Amino acid sequence: MKKTHIIGLVVIAVALMIIISTAGDASTYVSFNEAHEMAEKGNNNKIHVVGKLKKDHNGNVINVETSPDNRSFRFALIDEHNNEQMVYHPNPMPTDFLRSEQVVVVGAYNDDRFVADKILLKCPSKYQEEGVNL
Repeated sequence: MKKTHIIGLVVIAVALMIIISTAGDASTYVSFNEAHEMAEKGNNNKIHVVGKLKKDHNGNVINVETSPDNRSFRFALIDEHNNEQMVYHPNPMPTDFLRSEQVVVVGAYNDDRFVADKILLKCPSKYQEEGVNL
């Protein structure tokens, strides 16, 4: 066998190992109910939950509690199936958190509470047209 064939096989083998190892770490998008069921079965993998912040009838975000030192906070998130869950985030509140349209939390249940390691925000675009006056 030629050296180029051996090098090619090694490169392919390394590429396959990388793909298989990253596929096992990939998280999925689920609801809070599904995430809770996964945790009860012993699956503590990081998962994504998509939702919206809880708001009052005036559109103001409610149920957000920051720690006294502002190093962590809790908030109510409503997932795509209208399940409400308090989410704990052990870091300071992200900029524009209260203005976000949609929130993705990445984390897992820990002792019947959802702990988010990461928070991804979808904020309203400042480039959206509000109306065109001619």
